[in-house]
This record gives sequence, structure tokens and C-alpha cells, in this order.
Amino acid sequence: MATRSELNAMINRREFLSGAAAAGALALLAARGLADDAPQPAAPKPDSVIEGVRIGCITYSYRGGVNTAEYTLDCLLKDGLSETELMDGPIRSFAGITTPKRGAADTTPPLSDAEHAALRETQLAKCAQIRKMYNDAGVNIHIHKFPFGQSDEEIDFNFEVAKALGCKAITTERNDALAKKLAPFADKHEIWVAFHNHTTNFPTIDTIDPLMSIGDHIGFNLDIGHYVAGTKGKSPVPVIEKYHDKIISLHLKDRTADGKNLPWGQGETPIKEVLQLLKKEKWPIYADIELEYSIPKGSNPVAEVAKCVQYCRDALA
Repeated sequence: MATRSELNAMINRREFLSGAAAAGALALLAARGLADDAPQPAAPKPDSVIEGVRIGCITYSYRGGVNTAEYTLDCLLKDGLSETELMDGPIRSFAGITTPKRGAADTTPPLSDAEHAALRETQLAKCAQIRKMYNDAGVNIHIHKFPFGQSDEEIDFNFEVAKALGCKAITTERNDALAKKLAPFADKHEIWVAFHNHTTNFPTIDTIDPLMSIGDHIGFNLDIGHYVAGTKGKSPVPVIEKYHDKIISLHLKDRTADGKNLPWGQGETPIKEVLQLLKKEKWPIYADIELEYSIPKGSNPVAEVAKCVQYCRDALA
């Protein structure tokens, strides 16, 4: 039988062991807590400047999703894109910019000059926040596509939005009369207006295109797929060579001579040759993916844009 002194020793030993175990568990939990609180490595930023060619995406490609600046940025990051042409939807929703109503449809009491100026200031501050959000994530907004209003104030505001976002240019549909109206504003703000072509209003190759004589900041957003479809199969390479100093950006898509819009590599648009030309000449022309072919069943815009990005990487390898 154990003596009292032996029993006391056994009890003290048990207390010591249990205390040590508890202390060890607390230390382990504390270490885990410190590890959880430790700064986590930042996610790598995207880089879609491939062999010197600035590959981006017009955010129209993500249509059908949530039309917000945050959702659009998430799509760009998932596709590894560091350049974008930002459509007006995400800008409007984030900055609170509504489409002006005209005539009888406008029943809103007008703002005073001071109220209107304060509203514009707030909206531009929100645009600057978009720029910071995108830049902090590693994405450059090189162009926005925000329709021009009718008044001088609305036109000036559009250029101010471009400045707040950090844009080099604003894109809009080709309209030579509009180009003449916008040219003085573009020169004043030193922001380009790049006119987008479709299948019937592409830049001329045999003569100097009329847009070239309108203003120093009037240029092209050349859609190479529409050019192929509109010319029944001609290459856009000679157009790029002729007007490269006035082409701000390209829209990349794969169309055929008879007008089909197909997954990349299945059409007749010389995307690879165009990208190789930009690589060779080192021209500072943005090359923006525009997803317009039918999305296959079971896929989505983000997955399809990712395929286009990979096509560009392979073409420039």
C-alpha cells in the first residue's frame, strides 16, 4: 500500500502533467491564432502584356453577368488580363451616373448650377475610385466606352470621366459628323476619340480616310473581324500598316468572309498575323478581345475569354 507521502507525490505529478498538457494546448492554439493573423501573401497581379503586345478585353465580352465594376474586375482577374476597355454599365452603376432624359420624358426637377457641379464632382470622385480599385488589382483601364451626350457640358464630362479613370481614349461608333463635333474637345482634353468600325464603315485603304483630316486626337478603334467580313475576306494588315499612328486599339474576333462569327482559329481573320505585326513593329496599339461568337453549352464568357487569351499567348510565342 502506498504511503501518504507517496500518494501526495503521485497527485502532484498528475497535476503537473495535466497542467503541462493544458499549457501546451494553449500554446498550440496561440501559435495557430498568430499564424491566422499573420499577413497573407498578396495574390499575384495579372500580366497580359505578351511579348510587348498589350492584350486586353472590352468588357462587353462579359455581358449577361452582373453589370458592376466589382464583378467586371473579377472577370478580368480570372482571365489574367491587365488591360481593359471598360463599358459604361459598370461605370454608371458605381458612380451613380444616369442616362439623361430628354423632352417630355424628363419630369425630374432641374438641379441648380451649384447642385449640378457638386453632383459631377461626386461622380468623378467615384470614377477615380474605380481607377484605384482596378489599378490596385493590376488592371489598367486604357479606354472607356461611354456614349457622348448632346450638350457641351455632357461632352466635357465624358472626357473628365476618361481622365478620372486614367484612359488614353474614348471609343464610340463611327460617325464622321460626330468626329467633327468632338475634335475640339479631344484636343482640349488631350484624350483620343477612337471610332469603331463595323462591316460598312471601315477605314479606306486606297485613299486617305476622311477621319484623318478632322483632328489631332481623332483616330480608329479598328475591328479586324468586322473588316474581314465587310471586305469579303481582305486582310486588315495593310490598314494597320497605313494608319498605325492613328489606331489606338484593335478589337479582336474571328469572322469569315461571309460574315460568320466563330471561335478563334475557326474563322478567316488573321489574328496571329496581326499580333505578330504589333510585336515586330512595337506599335503601342491595344489589342482587345471582343467575345462575340456563340458561347458553347456548358461554358461561360469568362471561360471563353480565357481561351482567347491563350490563343494570343500561343500566337505571340
